[in-house]
Amino acid sequence: MKRINITTGVLLIYLLVMSVIGWPGDDPQRSYIEYGSIIGLSLGAILFLRYIQIKRMKLRNKRKEENNK
Repeated sequence: MKRINITTGVLLIYLLVMSVIGWPGDDPQRSYIEYGSIIGLSLGAILFLRYIQIKRMKLRNKRKEENNK
């Protein structure tokens, strides 16, 4: 579980840095709705990847227990 937390933390830090770099500020060509939706979709992808990692870990542990019996 520690590895999953590290991976998720690194991805969240990366998202935070990219959010700061991509902040539209006073640029009239960029929309705050577009910016927010990109951040939201990225956060959703990170959470989805975390869910899949946890599910794979549980499945791996279950198979390992079955093979040891």
